[in-house]
Amino acid sequence: MRQRLGLTLAAIVFGLAATANSGGYRYGVSDQAFYAAAVIKDLHPSFFPRDTPLLDTQARLMWSDEIVAGLARAFGVELPPLYLALYALTLMGLFVAAIAFARAAGLSWWATAALLVLLTFRHRIAKTGANSLEGYMHPRELAFALGVMALASVLAGRYVRATIWTLAAACWHPTTAVWFAIVIGVALVVARPHSRRWVATGAAVVAGVGLWTVLQGPLAGHLVVMDPAWLAVLAEKDYLFPHQWPLYAWVANLAYPIVVALIYRDRRTRGAAVPGEGPLVAGLLALVAVFVVSLPLTMMRLALAVQMQVTRVFWLLDFVTAAYLAWWLVDRLLLDRRNARLLVIGVLAGLSLGRGGYLLSQGRQLIAMTLPRTAWVDAMDWLKGQPSSWYVLADPGHAWKYGVSVRLAAEKDTLLEFGKDSALAMYDRRIAMAVADRLDALRDFDRLTTDDMRALKARYGLDVVIVDARRTLDLPVLYRNQQFVIYTLP
Repeated sequence: MRQRLGLTLAAIVFGLAATANSGGYRYGVSDQAFYAAAVIKDLHPSFFPRDTPLLDTQARLMWSDEIVAGLARAFGVELPPLYLALYALTLMGLFVAAIAFARAAGLSWWATAALLVLLTFRHRIAKTGANSLEGYMHPRELAFALGVMALASVLAGRYVRATIWTLAAACWHPTTAVWFAIVIGVALVVARPHSRRWVATGAAVVAGVGLWTVLQGPLAGHLVVMDPAWLAVLAEKDYLFPHQWPLYAWVANLAYPIVVALIYRDRRTRGAAVPGEGPLVAGLLALVAVFVVSLPLTMMRLALAVQMQVTRVFWLLDFVTAAYLAWWLVDRLLLDRRNARLLVIGVLAGLSLGRGGYLLSQGRQLIAMTLPRTAWVDAMDWLKGQPSSWYVLADPGHAWKYGVSVRLAAEKDTLLEFGKDSALAMYDRRIAMAVADRLDALRDFDRLTTDDMRALKARYGLDVVIVDARRTLDLPVLYRNQQFVIYTLP
């Protein structure tokens, strides 16, 4: 009972520290704006008649939007509380998975505690476009937590269980699950050489399914080379092309396999390694090999290689490196030195809480379950009550300028939301060309005149435009608040 209570309290502290270190939980920001819009589309099929092709470029490859929509229907709950619940589930999943991994690897409870504290330090995996934590519910984070449970199962030699966890991860974020699947497959071959015939058979089946997927299935048409026009839309996504990385990114990411290999060797020498550890390390090093093989393909701008974002394999190595460093610091260097262990864990915890407290002191809430009550959200609320067929023109950078996208807050088609639209352009050249066309048309949005707005109406079939209240257009006003005006485009 005492241990259960202690773990419950530790889970709460872990969740609070991780959230604070992410700058607090916020609904509807960043990538969640896209994922939530896809869920809204599932809940209301008539919504987003124009933006559906854009949303489908990624949503058709994932099941997370259908799962969230199904949960919303089943429990009759709105998206804001549902996403908060899923965010809490993600953090608790990571907490449990980290403990399972650490204990399966033979780490003491002291080292396990150190690992949990290290995991609360949100950080970017250098030039991969992925963070170790997010301040909102991201399907990729939940998939990662499930994948860590799969790694713990590998350490325990339970490959059927590892496969089940990986399949569960694939339901939320397929590409994240792929990297865990590679680790598991390689680990199985290394751990059970007598099963190689069955593994080879399974690999052949998977390869056949993969071949069908890229030739005739959901990824058909992705084995093409991105041309300059397509690449121009992705110019700001420098993390997609590792050969363009700065030196620090190469040093940081390639340090992971070196640290993992060195500490594993030390653990094996000292008899601390568990039986499933060698196969796991072999699987992790195989991920590095996959990354190396992908380099010439991304240099060639092969669309599928770019879209897979193979650089994110280093996220898995980042986690295992944290676990190994926790062991090396607490169980190896400070063995049988209880006070020193307490001091180290206390210092780490103090740094985590201090960092989180500082981030929250910059005007952030620990938990913002709903959209903030701003003039922008007020205008979005008004738009939300209008016909779902309305096509909205807004500043292309409105999501980062005002904190939330039109698609999420107003549930309306939007001509351009630069941050997410340019990212989704990676998956489809037609979408990329549409984004490029709109970027060119809205390049000087703040200087567009009434005649320019009418021309955009004729060109794209827009219904309304929202601008800063300090601007005056010779158009009928539909709604006004202290900061924004919504005009109709007759």
